[in-house]
Amino acid sequence: MVAGNILLSHGKMAAVDSEVPMEPETHIMNEEEIEREAEGFKEQGNAFYIKKDYSEAFNYYTKAIGTCPKNASYYGNRAATLMMLNRYREALEDSQQAVRLDDCFMKGHLREGKCHLSLGNAMAARRCFQKVLELEPDNRQAQQEHKNANTVLEYEKMAECDFEKRDFRKVVYCMDRALEFASACQRFKIMKAECLALLGRYPEAQSVASDILRIDSTNGDALYVRGLCLYYEDCIDKAVQFFMQALRMAPDHEKARLACRNAKALKAKKEEGNTAFKDGNYEAAFDLYSEALMIDPNNIKTNAKLYCNRATVGSKLNKIEQAMEDCTSAIKLDETYIKAYLRRAQCYMDTEMYEEAVRDYEKVYQTEKTKEHKHLLKNAQLELKKSKRKDYYKVLGVGKNATEDEIKKAYRKRALMHHPDRHSAATPEVQKEEEKKFKEVGEAFTVLSDPKKKSRYDSGHDLEDDGINMGDFDANNIFKAFFGGPGGFSFENNSSSGPGNFFFQFG
Repeated sequence: MVAGNILLSHGKMAAVDSEVPMEPETHIMNEEEIEREAEGFKEQGNAFYIKKDYSEAFNYYTKAIGTCPKNASYYGNRAATLMMLNRYREALEDSQQAVRLDDCFMKGHLREGKCHLSLGNAMAARRCFQKVLELEPDNRQAQQEHKNANTVLEYEKMAECDFEKRDFRKVVYCMDRALEFASACQRFKIMKAECLALLGRYPEAQSVASDILRIDSTNGDALYVRGLCLYYEDCIDKAVQFFMQALRMAPDHEKARLACRNAKALKAKKEEGNTAFKDGNYEAAFDLYSEALMIDPNNIKTNAKLYCNRATVGSKLNKIEQAMEDCTSAIKLDETYIKAYLRRAQCYMDTEMYEEAVRDYEKVYQTEKTKEHKHLLKNAQLELKKSKRKDYYKVLGVGKNATEDEIKKAYRKRALMHHPDRHSAATPEVQKEEEKKFKEVGEAFTVLSDPKKKSRYDSGHDLEDDGINMGDFDANNIFKAFFGGPGGFSFENNSSSGPGNFFFQFG
């Protein structure tokens, strides 16, 4: 031991042990040992890969790469593991590194192509498979994958054309076929989701968009599709929030910008129309709803409501034909829209189109079996039944609320107009027709002048079911009774007035 002295602060020397401990020598591995250790990690990774424990396999392949970063096969193995974990972007990076290290590494080119294809880049995938075929022309896997890449390109091209034609069902079909090969392609999934939304298949569209957002919560396209679904379901305020979020993530997202603008405009115009309607300004409301309908023809649910609102206004303005057309347009857009069926049925009732009204009320009652809907259906069925009988009010030319005096005056006028004696000089055809009308006038008066019969008739009962045979009465007897009995009234021909002219003589 060697002793030394240290000068203390007070000037005295202190003895210390001057022996310094030596650090243990570290063994520096040679290249062969490094490769052997890396191979060990790789073998462990292979064992976990065979057991399908891909996470552990990934860890050991990563250790192998860390030990020997210039070995292409280690990157290739880790790429295969990442593919099994559906981490295709990372797998693509490893595959590309593998072929950078060894341009003749066929598995590396194959895996790079598979990653490109899974991510939807079929052109790049095709180049990779072509490279393999240059190295090994008879490689069956590369031949098949090359065909798969061409198939994806074909479906992608078809989908773009069909989208332009607004054939959204065809686009969904093409994207489903393409996704069989490009399962991780978010672009294809977004196109499918957008078309599902445009087809009104909102739950399916939401599901696709939500799956993407679980992986990438900042995906502007997926946020746009979520907003689009809400917008088309008439949840406009929530839709605007998603569109704004999409624009924060992707400021240049034109579709989100346009949809956001349309959503705000549609909401504002619809609310203006509602306000005008509440204020009784029906002409303005009609125009505002019409303007709102021009904003976005793709918004089926909101447009169905706008058509129905305009139909309500049309009814107020006595534009019944227009109202019926608007209700029909609403129903074409949304076959489950009960309010539109009810509004159209009321229009049918107002125009005495009872068969059509019954059909609409039956649809409503089948969907919602409420007391109110049952009552409306029963009333329409009653009016339909009544419409198939003779309309005695029309025969006399009076309204359904006519008083007793109005009914008598109407009978007097019509009976004199159609009395056979008045048409004795007419042709046989005219005489027959007038005689028929004269009988109908008498029949109508018989029923409507009798309070009991009138009540039964108004309530829709068939008078013949009550034992009243309307074919048994004599119209002439009714006429004579009304005008005071035999001799009380007669038609006499005035020859000086020409044929077919008569004057009336009362006794």
